[in-house]
Amino acid sequence: MNERRYWIAVVPRDDVDTAVAQGFVQVNYGKAAPLARMQPGDGLAFYSPRERLSNGAPLQAFTAIGRVGEGDVFEAPPVEPVPVFRRGAAWLDATPAPIRPLLPGLTFVRNKEHWGAAFRFGVVRVPREDFAAIAVAMGRNPDVDFA
Repeated sequence: MNERRYWIAVVPRDDVDTAVAQGFVQVNYGKAAPLARMQPGDGLAFYSPRERLSNGAPLQAFTAIGRVGEGDVFEAPPVEPVPVFRRGAAWLDATPAPIRPLLPGLTFVRNKEHWGAAFRFGVVRVPREDFAAIAVAMGRNPDVDFA
């Protein structure tokens, strides 16, 4: 069995709401490669810099947390001129958590002054300890939810 890994995906809040309601994860404008690196059972959190992609109000919070679901990457029904890929996900009830209070303890954020750079690629693999701190801030018990 593969060791569980932990991921943060950068997604605006309005897209997070859709993904949670429909039980999927979609990242990097629908690219398949980042999803293919994830395995069923991996921990996954959404970080939302804004409410909406275009002209959305700043948010800077973790907005959803859960696990990558069973099954392979799949192509979503076409709604755009390019293919969009998704994976199933099991989202947990959670409270959004602002990132700023967590920054001092997050080891994957190396430069605390320019912390946004840690998210520049859209999907970040993070250590369990960082993911656990995010889970706790969102009102989850990482020892139960991601054992």
